[in-house]
Amino acid sequence: MKMPAVVNYKAERHCVELRDLDVPEFGEDEVLLEVGNVGVCGSDLHQWTNDQSWPVNYPVVLGHEFCGTVAKVGRRVDGFREGDRVVSETAAVIDPDSPMTRRGLYNLDPSRKGFGYGVDGAMTRFVRVPARTLHAIPDSLPFESACLVEPCCVAYNTVVGNARIFPGDRILVLGPGTIGILCAAIAKLCGAEVAVVGLDKDRPRLDIAMQYGCSTIVGDARDWALQRDAMGCDGVVDAAGVGPTMQIALDLVRPAGWICKVGWGAPSDGFTLDPMIQKNITVQGSFSHHWAIWERVIALLSSGALDVRPIIGGVWTLDQWQTAFETMHRGQIVKAVLRP
Repeated sequence: MKMPAVVNYKAERHCVELRDLDVPEFGEDEVLLEVGNVGVCGSDLHQWTNDQSWPVNYPVVLGHEFCGTVAKVGRRVDGFREGDRVVSETAAVIDPDSPMTRRGLYNLDPSRKGFGYGVDGAMTRFVRVPARTLHAIPDSLPFESACLVEPCCVAYNTVVGNARIFPGDRILVLGPGTIGILCAAIAKLCGAEVAVVGLDKDRPRLDIAMQYGCSTIVGDARDWALQRDAMGCDGVVDAAGVGPTMQIALDLVRPAGWICKVGWGAPSDGFTLDPMIQKNITVQGSFSHHWAIWERVIALLSSGALDVRPIIGGVWTLDQWQTAFETMHRGQIVKAVLRP
């Protein structure tokens, strides 16, 4: 049986195409998952334009934000059965003996390989998935929302796991992409005052951030950062990743404040971290997520406390993948979703 798949086949710009592939074989500890929906991530776009900063195992099926229905189960799989509605984590391959895995931080295992770059992802009809990465989801959570559990987990780990937000804090989020807006939304749930900062071209995305109760700023955020006591904001989430945004973060954060960097990007020439020393700032990186975060995020989405529907700009069929990629790449929408 053949199935269509969105394949990144070479390390060159726009080397992505729809191909017919065989339905994958799966092991004793794996399930064959029929994909319900799969989100388009910024990393998928980076691989499409060939400006990613991570190794890719070509050719590879794209897609790591996905959910669906268990179609078949391996002989040793316990706890899941055919017909179950599930979402999957992204850590497709990990070393169980890694010191980080043994601590429960398998997201930081150096040998980790994820769906969509290390192994085949979910922009197709069926994907093989280790049972250990699965989480059950309730019938009340639509697949279109459930496929975005993964970016919500990235944001949750950034804001709750790696930052330190107290109710009443003033937090700047740099970059109104999917992760930036979700970081802002979760910071609001933590009781912070939040402003999301973007460029003039980001106005449609900033309008989405306003739906989560955030202030929005085009360009210079200095007035907002200094508004309370002229010392700067309590924390900055750098969800843009480009070199200049870290300089902005260092400039606008208050002494003894913090910066949490989740966005990836190229370094900036002439950049210095000396203000970090002078202001006694904590600078924290945030990468991926783990089991406990997924359970909490699923609970937030299922209860309605966190609603991802405002960021979904449209749902496209698999053969319309390029339209979805281009629409998202141009910044017309925050998040594109595919329906295999």
